[in-house]
Amino acid sequence: QVQLVESGGDLAQPGGSLRLSCAASRFTFSSYTMGWFRQVLGKEREFVAGISWSGLSTYYADSVKGRFTISRDNVNNTVYLQMNSLKPEDTAVYYCAKRSSPRTLWTPVLALYDSWGQGTQVTVSS
Repeated sequence: QVQLVESGGDLAQPGGSLRLSCAASRFTFSSYTMGWFRQVLGKEREFVAGISWSGLSTYYADSVKGRFTISRDNVNNTVYLQMNSLKPEDTAVYYCAKRSSPRTLWTPVLALYDSWGQGTQVTVSS
């Protein structure tokens, strides 16, 4: 069974930085596009960033473009989300997700991701 475990969520001040990690196991990590999503209580889960299986292509929601960077380590089966210039509106639970089919590009459609982590809380507040 696929396992995705996020970590790195914390309380940060506006303008600060955090780095989230997602450790993946029990599937061929290097064959799958991975995504980061976030969800605020009472709202729909939304796409944040995606990275292709090779790591050569990345994609970002407009709301985080220029501030967040997604990357991956296919040796250690981990995907990262570096978050800089944090804003209070970035406060959410952040989830990593695995694309359902191998070697397919990113999509913001949640239904096309078949495995999710448990989430990690990011709170941006002074």
